[in-house]
Parts: sequence; structure tokens; C-alpha cells
Amino acid sequence: MAAPLEVIVTSDSGSQLWNSSVFDLHSGSSLLSYRGGSSSARTMTLLNGQYLLSAQLGKNFINMWEIHRKDQLQQKMVCPGLVTSLTASPNGLFLAAGVAEAVYLWEVSTGKLLSVLSRHYQDVTCLKFTDDSSHFVSGGKDNLALVWSLSSVIQLDLSHTPEPRHVLSRHSLPITDLHCGLMGAQARVATASLDQTVKVWELSSGELLLSVLFDVEIMSVTFDPCEYFLFCGGSDGNIFQVSLCSQSLSWDKSFQSDNDGNQVFKGHRNLVTCLSVSMDGTLLLSGSHDETVRLWDVQSKQSIRCLAHKGPVTNAIITAAPANMFLPDSRPAVPLPRFSRHLHASEGGESGEVCVRLGRYSQEDEQTYLQKADKLNYLMNAVTDKSVFGDGENTKVRVAELEEEVQTLKKVNKDLYDFSSQLLTKPT
Repeated sequence: MAAPLEVIVTSDSGSQLWNSSVFDLHSGSSLLSYRGGSSSARTMTLLNGQYLLSAQLGKNFINMWEIHRKDQLQQKMVCPGLVTSLTASPNGLFLAAGVAEAVYLWEVSTGKLLSVLSRHYQDVTCLKFTDDSSHFVSGGKDNLALVWSLSSVIQLDLSHTPEPRHVLSRHSLPITDLHCGLMGAQARVATASLDQTVKVWELSSGELLLSVLFDVEIMSVTFDPCEYFLFCGGSDGNIFQVSLCSQSLSWDKSFQSDNDGNQVFKGHRNLVTCLSVSMDGTLLLSGSHDETVRLWDVQSKQSIRCLAHKGPVTNAIITAAPANMFLPDSRPAVPLPRFSRHLHASEGGESGEVCVRLGRYSQEDEQTYLQKADKLNYLMNAVTDKSVFGDGENTKVRVAELEEEVQTLKKVNKDLYDFSSQLLTKPT
């Protein structure tokens, strides 16, 4: 059987047989499972396509597994406190965790703790990176969502406290979930809250674009890849689909089911904790406290598969299958380092070490994109010329062969002409 392109990764708080499990998106068959402990909500993340990470429920450490080894016990990364949210940057270079009201940011290659951001006033509930890894957004019980620029957070001057790029402060109750769309720094961000609203923001400016009021508390939120629809998981088990392309859409509205794209998915019996959409936007995955994970057809709003679990579902995501997930002999290219719990590296016995980071204008010799394109075009033409004409002595031999072939063709053509002339002028 060919390896699947997309897989479902889930976890529940029961963890009687395993911590996390991998299922085939289209057949629902179980592919892999990872043993040891149980995962907290909104803490499951893939690191560089080589490791699966999740925070231990009720404990102050993070579980780590090599993505291809289903029979292994987890490694453990001890944290300064209880981890309430966890995410890795899409480029695999950074790991961010919410610990109480602070956000901890590590550099994956060295394990160094780069920054501790204590800008929230209460516990951090959710963390998400943008798809280009340039920004991340944190939401908390203090009703705030903060947009952080990664370049401003990573710095040498530890005496300077980084400030968020934007403070999104229009919610009146704790934020339960958030989702960053595509387009990097130009992305839209959706935030869900116990105040029964979901708000859509412009990340670059921090402006509020849309606010939708529901009849129930919203526990999870996501976009489809094209951002045609906004999916919101309610505390009553319903999933609400909001059309973002409706002509009658106003910036402040109440949700009403209609024929204009606003629909309700009915099937769960308890609050919906997590939502995820497939890459083609046709399938919606939901996890619930009713101990089930459901896969829905977006167009028909029908549940096409139900995966039973042994406890309330804490995480459920659809993700592209890493290249080495189903290769038993593969190993991670780089082993995970020992992650530091202290901001100052000197406490770990590394005194005297100097960390140098390139400044904004220090890379003067770096080629521009146009220069790289010209060089690439030159190399492609050179390879083409070489393959066609050869080089050096081979060129002369090739030219001689071609000239001889031309003379032969001329002779054949002349003979054909003479023969045809004689045939046509011959008297009958």
C-alpha cells in the first residue's frame, strides 16, 4: 500500500493504550501509535517532520517521539512549569510553549532558551506560528491575543523587554483557540472566545475585520485553505460554518443558518475541542469531549467517519505525512538537543560563549534574487550548449561530422532530382 499523502493525528486524555495515534485520512485505518503518558489540549505539534511533540497532561514536561518509531517510549523535556500550549515553527527552527502566563521560545538546533515573554496577565491558552515562521500569535485567559514578530523577540540585549507588534483586545472573556491563515505576515487570524464570538483580524495592521456572535461559547476555530469558510466548534457539540465570501457579509453579525454558506454540522454530543481541514478543503476533522473524532464532508455536511477514543479528545489534526513517517530504517537528520530551562546560558556551564547573529544590513555580499536568477539562467544555458555542441576538441569533431552529413544529404537530394527528371521527361 502506498504511503498516504495526508494523515490524521489524534490524542485523548484517557491514554489507556497509547498517547497519540496516526490514522489514514481516507480509509480511517490505524497506521502508527505512540506510547507514554497523555497529551494536553493544544500542545500537539510536528517538529521539522521528524519529531512528534506534546505536553504531558497535568505535568511540567513535554513528550517527544521520533516520528517513524512507533515502538519507542517517549523522551522527556522538563519545563519550568505546567505547559498549557505548544507549537513549532513551520521551518523547524524554533519551539514556543506557554507556561502559566509566559511564552518560552527555544532555538531547536542548540536547545537555548532565547526569550521569555511575560506580557500576558493570565495563563496562555493557545499559540500559533504563521506559515512563513515570521510571526506567532499567543492567546490567553486575560482576553488578549498578542502578535509577536520573531525578529524582535530574538535579540542579544536581554535587558530590553520585547513588545508585541499588535495587541488584539476586543474580546471580553478568555480566548479558547486561534488560527493563523496563509500568506505569512499578510495573513488573517481568527480568535475564538468564551464571550460567544469569533473575530477575524488582519495580522499586518492588527485591525478587526469581522466579528461573528453565536448562541454558545466557541471552543475551537479554523479556516479552510482558501479562506472561503470559517469553522467554529461550539460548547454544545455543533460546528458552525461561516461563509467569508457572502455578499451580505457585514463586519459585525450574528450567526444564522441560511442558504448562503452559513451551515451547521450536527453530530457531536459534547463540546468540540479541535478542528482541522484537509489540504483540498473538502474534509473537516473535529475532536470532541464525547470521546470521538469525526470526519465530515464539507459540501454535504455529513459525517463520513467516526473514530472512537477512550477519553475526551484533546488534539486532532490533519497534516501532510512526513517523508520518513513510514520508513522503518530512517532516523532524524539532527538529534534533539537538551533544552535549557534558563534564559542565561552561563548558568549551564557555558560561560564565555558568544552568540553572534547577523544584523539587518551586515549581509552586503549576499546576492539579490535577480542576480541569482541571472546566474541560474547562465548555468542552464551553459549546460544546454555543452550537451548539444560539446566542448573543446569534441566541438571540432562534431562540426566535421555534421558537415559530412550535410554533404551526404545534398548528394542524395541531387540523385533523387536527377532520377525524377529522367522519369518525367522519358517519352512514353
